[in-house]
Amino acid sequence: MRESGGTLAGILHPRGRQNLVGHAEAERSFADAIGSGRLHHAWLIGGPEGIGKATLAYRVARRLLADRSELVSREGDTLAVDPAGRTARQVTAGSHPNLIVLDLETASADVDRPPAKTIPVKTTRRALAFFGTTAANGGHRVMIVDSAEDLTVQSANALLKTIEEPPPSSTIFIVSHAPQRVLPTIRSRCRKLTLNPLSEEQVLGVLRSLGPDAMQAGEGDADLVASAAARADGSVGRALTLLDPRRQAILDEVSALLGQLPEVPMVRILSLAEKLADRKAEGNFELALDAVQLWAAERIRGGAALGPARLAPLAELCEKVSDAARSVETYNLDRRPFIVSMFGDLAEVVRATA
Repeated sequence: MRESGGTLAGILHPRGRQNLVGHAEAERSFADAIGSGRLHHAWLIGGPEGIGKATLAYRVARRLLADRSELVSREGDTLAVDPAGRTARQVTAGSHPNLIVLDLETASADVDRPPAKTIPVKTTRRALAFFGTTAANGGHRVMIVDSAEDLTVQSANALLKTIEEPPPSSTIFIVSHAPQRVLPTIRSRCRKLTLNPLSEEQVLGVLRSLGPDAMQAGEGDADLVASAAARADGSVGRALTLLDPRRQAILDEVSALLGQLPEVPMVRILSLAEKLADRKAEGNFELALDAVQLWAAERIRGGAALGPARLAPLAELCEKVSDAARSVETYNLDRRPFIVSMFGDLAEVVRATA
C-alpha cells in the first residue's frame, strides 16, 4: 500500500500532517508524560498500517522540538504547535536539525537503484551518528523509524545498541505494523503503545476532507468512497487504495476464493495470480496479502474456543506467508508461484482445523 517514504502518491506525508484523527487518549498520554518530564526514551508505536502511527510520531516530535512560544496551549494538555511556526515548517520540510528520520526514503538515497525495499545497516549507522553530535541550541533530539518492518536484521541490531544506551535528551519513536515481529530485545526496551483502527465514520471523514483531486476519485463517486471506507478495516491508507474500482474487484476475488476454502479452484487462482504478478499495478499484491491476513485474524478470533493447538497452524502459516512475501518483493521474484502455493497451504490448514 505504500510508496517510498511511507505514504501514498498524492497524499501529504505524515511529517506535514498537522491534524491527527482519532487516538485522542494516546495524544493525552504523551502530553502528560512530556509535561511531567517522564517521557520514556524509546517508544514502539504499533497498529495496522495506515491508521496514523507515523502522524502521531511526528506530532509528538514537533511538540518536543518546539519552543514554548510555538505551543498552542501553554497548559501542556495538547501536542499541537503553531503550524506556521518555525518548528512545524522545518519538520514538514524535513530540515529540522534536531530530527532524524530513518525510512525507505532515507534508504533510497544510499542504494544504487532506488527505491529501496529495505533499510540497510549503512543507512541506519549514518542516521544513528546523529546522536553523537551536539543538539542544535542544546535542544531535544528525536529519531523516527518508519517502519521497523523495513529494517534489516543488521539495522535492527545497530538500532538496539543506541536504545540500550540512550543519549541524553533524546527520544526514539519506532513505528511498527506488526510489533510482535520486532526484535524481542528492542521490544523489551521500548515503551509500547498500540493504536486501534479508526472507525468507519472517521475513515470516511478523512477521505472526504482530502477532496476528489487528492483521492483521484470524481465528485460523483460517493458510493465508491463509502465502499472504500466500509472495507478499510479502520485504515485510511487501505481506504485510499480501494478508491480504484479495479482494486475493489481484486479484493472481491480474493474474498471469494478465501470463502471457498478448502476448495481450490485452480483456474481462478491462476487468473488472480496473473493479475497480482503485474508489477505495473502497484498495490494490488499488498492489498491481496492484507486481505488474507485479515481473513486469518478473523478466523483465529472466531475459533478461539478451539484452543491454541488447533489454531496454531493458521498463525504459523500467516508468519510463513509474510516472510515469503517479503522475500518475493525484496528479490523481485515471480509472484505467481507464491500465490498458488499460498492458497494451497491455506486449503490444507482449513482442512486441518475444520
